[in-house]
Amino acid sequence: MPSIAFAAMPTSDAELLWSGGADAYGHQPETMISDGPGHPCRHCLRNIDAGEELLVFAYRPFPELQPYAETGPIFLHKRPCQRYEAEEILPPVLTTSKDFIVRGYGKNDRIVYGTGAVTPIDDIAAYAASLLERPDIAYVHVRSARNNCYQCRIDKIGAPAYGDAGASI
Repeated sequence: MPSIAFAAMPTSDAELLWSGGADAYGHQPETMISDGPGHPCRHCLRNIDAGEELLVFAYRPFPELQPYAETGPIFLHKRPCQRYEAEEILPPVLTTSKDFIVRGYGKNDRIVYGTGAVTPIDDIAAYAASLLERPDIAYVHVRSARNNCYQCRIDKIGAPAYGDAGASI
């Protein structure tokens, strides 16, 4: 079974937004105040605490537009935060629900049909590792099982790092 790495959104994407850049739809991020759990930052992969400012914006974790390049709302601390680095450990944001959608994508950034599964949190790492053993799977996304919001990416350790191939806001 391959070793896997949980990867947060690239720091270059977060820095663009922190410096006033536009989101995937060309709009400025909205500023909100967190009312507590339920606002996971996709850069540090922790929940944004109640009372903290956050940015909400459209994000497309794919290098280019194409039919499978899902775009959706996500959150980011308004103040810069440290990118999640404990690659092999289940990130804190993935402990806030009982399950998540885990889905494989090919080198062409398209969904590999039949790979998407609502997966209990205790099984995410094993299921992702099994997908990454397949030659047709380049990487895996973890998404909300309730709203389909992008949470993070999972890569095989030794594969190109998330962001190297060029994620797009």
